[in-house]
Amino acid sequence: MHPSESPSRTRPVQRTLFAPPCELGPEKLYYSVEGAVIAERGRIVLRPHTRATTNTYFGRFPASYWQRWTGMERVLVRADVAGEGKLLLKASERTGKSRTVDSVRVSPDMPETTRVELGADLNRFADGGALWLEAVTGAGSLAVADVRWHVHGVPRRDHGVAAVICTYNRADDCLVTLRALATDPECVTALDAVYVIDQGTDTVASREGFAEVTEALSGKLRYLRQPNLGGAGGFTRGLCEASQKDGRPTHVVLMDDDIVLEPDTVLRLVEFANRTSAPVIVGGQMLKLLQPGHLHVAAEGVEWDRLRAGMPVPGSAQGADVTEWRQEVRLDAEYNAWWTCLIPPEVVADIGYPLPLFFQWDDIEYGLRAKASGYPTVTLPGAGVWHADFEWKDWDDWPRYFSLRNSLIVGALHSEFDVRRTAGWLCTELFHYLVSMRYGLAATLIMAVEDFLAGPGLLADGGVEGMARVRKLRAEYPETEMHPAHDVNPLGVAIPAPDPSMPSLVLLKRLAWQVVGKSLGSAAIRAGDEHWWHVSLFQHAVVTDPSQAGVKIRRRDPVVLRGLAVRGIRTLGRLLRNGHRVRRDYRAALPHLSGADNWARLFGAAD
Repeated sequence: MHPSESPSRTRPVQRTLFAPPCELGPEKLYYSVEGAVIAERGRIVLRPHTRATTNTYFGRFPASYWQRWTGMERVLVRADVAGEGKLLLKASERTGKSRTVDSVRVSPDMPETTRVELGADLNRFADGGALWLEAVTGAGSLAVADVRWHVHGVPRRDHGVAAVICTYNRADDCLVTLRALATDPECVTALDAVYVIDQGTDTVASREGFAEVTEALSGKLRYLRQPNLGGAGGFTRGLCEASQKDGRPTHVVLMDDDIVLEPDTVLRLVEFANRTSAPVIVGGQMLKLLQPGHLHVAAEGVEWDRLRAGMPVPGSAQGADVTEWRQEVRLDAEYNAWWTCLIPPEVVADIGYPLPLFFQWDDIEYGLRAKASGYPTVTLPGAGVWHADFEWKDWDDWPRYFSLRNSLIVGALHSEFDVRRTAGWLCTELFHYLVSMRYGLAATLIMAVEDFLAGPGLLADGGVEGMARVRKLRAEYPETEMHPAHDVNPLGVAIPAPDPSMPSLVLLKRLAWQVVGKSLGSAAIRAGDEHWWHVSLFQHAVVTDPSQAGVKIRRRDPVVLRGLAVRGIRTLGRLLRNGHRVRRDYRAALPHLSGADNWARLFGAAD
């Protein structure tokens, strides 16, 4: 304990909590124990002969990130204690080895509740490592409550804070997220405003609990309706509104409507952003909703050769069980998705607003553009929210159009854009879709490339027309329709062979089979087994959707296959010939498309 360290020199930057905000979260994300405890949200009581540790996902203080990005020299942790036992401040290093850096003994002769303080220098965490608390009891019990982390030094900036939630026909989910904010008094105090940009027809305001949440937010809720301009339009409306109020620079915390929020995540992002040496985007990590102890990706990057986002950066874990795994190494993200992400006002003032991409890749493009302008993204460990698992979503749906089209646009703007390599990968994907009888998905790919080649004028309406067009296109292909599993005649389940050792030759063989009509008949195929080399063996396949909500029925059609193949090859030929010219067009149009005037026009047209 360091009584000489004045509390007035520090401000709280993180709380240690001992229970999740709802029943969803595993307690092991907050603490682990050998012995017996009683754990509440802000308090834990250890029974005799017990050891409890906050060396957990939400319990750790990301010391490496604070040393690297803020330059703050010392961290303090304060807690109210009562009873008998010992409180230890522990630290880890990049390799995971741990050490004790401070301790305090609690004895029964202390006042009933005593405020104690432990501290550590932030000078040995350059490449990795974290801090956490451990509590140990002997013959007596020990209560630990109101645990708060502080750092020396005043914040470098004292911006306002606004939360922005973009929602579209997820009124109940959005209300749950609002309630999570509203029921945390410290979170409400930290926020100057909460914007809900409602673009749906099933409105949040129609829900019975809306008035109660509005009152709990103490007059800070700003509820705005607008027609659907996609996630890009909803979040940008929030950025515009928040940055134009009262003339005070404002951090904007963007968050999805369907997350399960740990409110302390908002506070962690804000306090970190206020203390960084220079403005940075600060993102939260994504925990999986259906596997709530698992992390999506520790820090994300892009694989340009295959136009894939959400890829783990070198050294990053993907799908890790964070009730067991600890992120020790500091990672540098390329961007952070907007399930929860803080955008500083300096970034908006410098680079403008997001691109009107409607759906998908808008957050990626913005993060890459910010990075190119000198504003990196920090994905902060322990600042997490729960979000729907991506592996439970089907690629073969209308969002795939936006994913493909927008990845091409973002690649043209921010990568070397190797047109030959990109066209080659798209050609391979196209024929994978065709031989596995995903004709609607093949048509979706072709439409995405054609629309990319149409140039930046396609984004003039904010993507509204693209949504209608891709839905209409996909409705023309029967295999895109979902069917209840019980409505389909049962078939024998086919087990796939191992991955082919010579995939190019197998693809040519399967393509020839599809054209001449050779097949093995019909089969049922489980989700996860629908590899192109497996499905393409059959004339008729009933494939379970990854959502497990039903099945899709695929049937071989050589006429459709040939037509899409010819159209696709011609389109990819145009990409090879014209890709670099179109790239120049998008780069020239970027300042206008992301500018305030263009967005004001889009909002005005929508209104």
